[in-house]
Amino acid sequence: MGTLSELKAALANNGQPTAPKVIFIKGTIDGNQAPDGRILGEQDYASGYDIAKYITCFGPDGKVWSDQTFEYCRKQRQLRQTGSNNMKRQIEVSIPSNTTVVGLGTDAGFVGTNIVILSATNVVLRNVSVEAPVDYFTTWSPDDGNGAWNARFDAVSSVTSDHIWIDHVRLSDGRFPDNEAPRGPNGKPANRHDGLLDLKDGTDYVTISNSRLSNHDKTMLLGSGDEHVDKDGGKLRVSYIGNYFENLQQRAPRVRFGQVHVVNNYFTGSTDDPHYPLVTEAQGGSSYFLGAGYESRIFSERNAFEFTGPGADPSVMVSSYNGNRFSDTGSWYNGQPADLNAIAEASFEENRAEAIAEAEAAGTAAPAWTGWDFTTDVGWDPADVYSYKAFSTPQAVRNHALQFTGPGVLTVKQ
Repeated sequence: MGTLSELKAALANNGQPTAPKVIFIKGTIDGNQAPDGRILGEQDYASGYDIAKYITCFGPDGKVWSDQTFEYCRKQRQLRQTGSNNMKRQIEVSIPSNTTVVGLGTDAGFVGTNIVILSATNVVLRNVSVEAPVDYFTTWSPDDGNGAWNARFDAVSSVTSDHIWIDHVRLSDGRFPDNEAPRGPNGKPANRHDGLLDLKDGTDYVTISNSRLSNHDKTMLLGSGDEHVDKDGGKLRVSYIGNYFENLQQRAPRVRFGQVHVVNNYFTGSTDDPHYPLVTEAQGGSSYFLGAGYESRIFSERNAFEFTGPGADPSVMVSSYNGNRFSDTGSWYNGQPADLNAIAEASFEENRAEAIAEAEAAGTAAPAWTGWDFTTDVGWDPADVYSYKAFSTPQAVRNHALQFTGPGVLTVKQ
């Protein structure tokens, strides 16, 4: 398959979308390519939309939207929503059950495409590059913290699906780094990318291996919210094995509920990267690699972390977000043995103290999780679930990441 139309036809499979099939990708498929071959842009989806005008409708401080701020505000609001819906219909590619998608050669992949594995089982994605789609109609949310942009489209996501293998894949923001986007009311660039590889709503039994994820902000989110135990409780069993995570500003991954194995991954970043600097909480930012969220059970094992630049510190390796269970064994920070368990515990205690103080100030009860203690007993061991042999040195982890991750390593025969 070499075009979006050809791919969608192959996925439909002559009216039998869930029948077993292997789809080979040749070259680059552009999600914005119309059936007549044109590459669609912002004005094709919503003629007259102007993000600069949209921003001004929140007022001089960017806090409150009003259709009456300027005469064009009502129209810009309507165009943003219409454009977003039109874009979704164009770029979304849904992968059904029993589908294997494999890239041919070294240049197979996707740009501008929102790949969704929706209510499916037995899906494989291998040997392709995926450039995260640019959301021309990203939303400014003034009540999200101090104000934040929220894009709509992930590069790849799984929703209520199971038994998924993602292997030798490269995912990144590619040609469109966040810092080159238009500026928002808070002076920061508009975030036109959502997740890079998100797993949501009860997704289960997923392996992500030998892949390279780079240059992205909100990278890998597991779970749909702390309140969604009905969807995610007992699910989100995921393994990250032998991957290269480069310049990922947060969520690599950020886990809720999941039973997650993170082994032999190579994490790199710096405080002074020109496009994707990692700024930790100690430096006033929000960057971290592993995020231990509510009722998560992360088993981290022999991962190599390299974090450099002015002010770089080991706290970047793990951060707690209401998560009290985390275990690491044998990982390294800048080539030396690291105590991730101590970092995770300190982060949890700080998180808990803040939540209790906020509840007292508001005159409300503190969240139930603040009554829990931190523990390295995550209640499971990957060795009891499957067989594997981990690299035992940071050099071996690094060498594997540099030489054997991403597309172009496999020899694929059609």
